[in-house]
Amino acid sequence: MKKLYKREMYLKQIRGFYDEDEIIKVVSGVRRCGKSSLLETIMQELKERSVPEENIISINLDKRPYISVRSAEALEKVIDEKSEGINGLKYLFIDEIQNIKGFEEVINAYREENDYSIFITGSNSYLLSGELATKLTGRYIEFEISTLAFDEYLAMKIFFGKEISSNPEEEFDKYMLEGGFPYALKLDSFSDKRAYVKSVINEIFEKDIRKNKKIKNKMLFETIQRYIINNFGATMSIKGLCEYLENTTKSTVRKETVYNYLSILENAKIVSKCARFDMKSKKSLRGEEKYYLSDLSFYFATNTDNRIEYGPVLENIIYNYARSRGYSVSVGRIGKLEVDFILRDSNMDYSYVQVARYIDNGNVDENGVNLTEEREYRPLEQIRDSFPKYVLTLDRLLQKRSGIHHKNIISFIEKGETF
Repeated sequence: MKKLYKREMYLKQIRGFYDEDEIIKVVSGVRRCGKSSLLETIMQELKERSVPEENIISINLDKRPYISVRSAEALEKVIDEKSEGINGLKYLFIDEIQNIKGFEEVINAYREENDYSIFITGSNSYLLSGELATKLTGRYIEFEISTLAFDEYLAMKIFFGKEISSNPEEEFDKYMLEGGFPYALKLDSFSDKRAYVKSVINEIFEKDIRKNKKIKNKMLFETIQRYIINNFGATMSIKGLCEYLENTTKSTVRKETVYNYLSILENAKIVSKCARFDMKSKKSLRGEEKYYLSDLSFYFATNTDNRIEYGPVLENIIYNYARSRGYSVSVGRIGKLEVDFILRDSNMDYSYVQVARYIDNGNVDENGVNLTEEREYRPLEQIRDSFPKYVLTLDRLLQKRSGIHHKNIISFIEKGETF
């Protein structure tokens, strides 16, 4: 049996649905983040639970002998052939299902038989749009998979027998530059890792983006993609972006076009939009979003400059870490002050997070007031509810102030702590 690294934080989210025949389990995430390996892990766990091997039906439409299966009828024939004579609940795993035109009708038909527990993955530009979203609303649940968080990055290096530095900060610096694509950890040289990430970017563009009929202006789309990747973590105004694009392309750019192209980047899971939330009016503020990268390697692999701008990089890491733990995330505003992140968990409880490289950095005014500390603590101190508040930095010496939790980012993630 193939030995697989168990991504426990995702498995524990899905385990309660293993035997659910009413709900289709949709595993989404950027290409090469480990969706197929996660399905294999689930299959192994089912076998460990004494599910008969013949009851586990696995179809990867990107691999032989299924690469010629491209119609709904052909897929139905394969499933029926593999299901024939099998008694009891069958566990149906279909990888890269977007290769089948009209797959929604087929999947729903098997779901309605109440004889199958169905798991699917596919290209994110298509999987949760159109027919699946409209026809199967309330009949599927999405589990979004990220590339490796820092704790997983360390654990998987050990799993692969790779050497780990005794200095966590050194490993954290490597993680920021290399990113968290699982296969990249198998590669030894930094240049090979970069080459692999570039191949992933090319694959996403070729398979998920280039064929998208909504992209009428390829050059404009590529300009937007490059701008968003290079300015991740910055507040985006559609109006300001349109002005930048018009100056760059010397032509008129419609807001609707920019919105559509940003949605395509989101659907391909290259970036994730983080909406801004006004804490006084309790409303989302349209047009003031931030975009974070699904993996930092997208930035470093497409730029020759390896210098780390710690502000957005650390925010990006915390944003992805929180989402991987099941939190919904938004940017908060309270008056003229900004809270980096408002997190909400599955119990509808909140927490508030500020992210900075250091607060003990000698940035003091003539009265000896630490300006960085004031900037990070003051917005949290303005929040009057009793939900937990965090300042996350790379400081080793941690501050005690106003009951706010000051945590070291590396230690916090390495221990798998939650908010």
